[in-house]
Amino acid sequence: MLEEIVEPLLSWYRRNKRELPWRTEPTPYHVWVSEIMLQQTRVEAVKGYYARFLEALPGVPELADCPQEKLLKLWEGLGYYNRVKNMQKAAIKIRESYGGEMPGDYEKILSLPGIGSYTAGAIASIAFKIPKPAVDGNVLRVIARITEEPEDILKQKTKRKIEDMLEEIMPAACPGEFNQSLMELGATVCMPNGPARCQVCPVKDFCLAKAHEKVVEYPKKAPKKARRIEEKTVLILQNDREYAIHKRPPGGLLAGLYELPNLEGYRSREEILSYVEELGLTPLYISGAGEAKHIFSHVEWRMKGYLIRIAATEEKKIGELIFADKEEAKGKYPIPSAFSAYRKYIEEDF
Repeated sequence: MLEEIVEPLLSWYRRNKRELPWRTEPTPYHVWVSEIMLQQTRVEAVKGYYARFLEALPGVPELADCPQEKLLKLWEGLGYYNRVKNMQKAAIKIRESYGGEMPGDYEKILSLPGIGSYTAGAIASIAFKIPKPAVDGNVLRVIARITEEPEDILKQKTKRKIEDMLEEIMPAACPGEFNQSLMELGATVCMPNGPARCQVCPVKDFCLAKAHEKVVEYPKKAPKKARRIEEKTVLILQNDREYAIHKRPPGGLLAGLYELPNLEGYRSREEILSYVEELGLTPLYISGAGEAKHIFSHVEWRMKGYLIRIAATEEKKIGELIFADKEEAKGKYPIPSAFSAYRKYIEEDF
């Protein structure tokens, strides 16, 4: 039955596909960069990052040689920074093992750091016309609805089952287009939030969930575990026109990025002022800078911010703290979006 979706889906895709920059010139490098960026990030948001990244790092050699702080700065705001670190590891391996060119072999692509079956399938099918499926969340949802897949789509065995089903029907002449048609359908018609747009779906006549009026019941997913809540007090330490930042540890969450200094738990103003004095600084003024939260995959930060003006010091570094001006904060130091609610204090004129 599933093979019946191929032709109507391809015809629909060719008429309706969105014009996207990575589709204009689908080289292996362009497909790779776009697919990594598109994980967990909306298409419209990715366009600017994609253009900026390619302008700075137009190919594998530039990616392999890029200083890490510059690399993380280019990725700033996309989150999941291990992805771009793994891209650099993969670029180094491509240079060392494959002469600087992405190998045109699915298994070799899959063996590169940070590349799973979805990204390998996308690169192989779109850039090299290798008939391999590229199964992401959109595709899982589409196929789960068409087939009324009873199993949890977050389980690896369910994903492998759907990959095997799609590999059997993959059109040899245009596997990349077929993969993109499934992605496009999931992104624009068979959507996750709100009702699916079944009335305009090119494969609605082959969809079991539609036939049985059970579209909202698919895909099946086990309940997510509750995120751990962490409370933090964020300090915006102002030294004339400079602000304090410090580098996070090389391992763990947001590894190697720069952040505003912060303390575990919610602290009183007296505790904050005492902490600032312990750093050898003289606080002159303290005011609230608002509350914010940031959600990671397994943890949620709930933050309370405070702006503290200190007596001017000419020291650029005090312990682990670095005092940076707004130009450095904007252009040099990669600061994660977790602190976006407070970035205005260090990047804008007040």
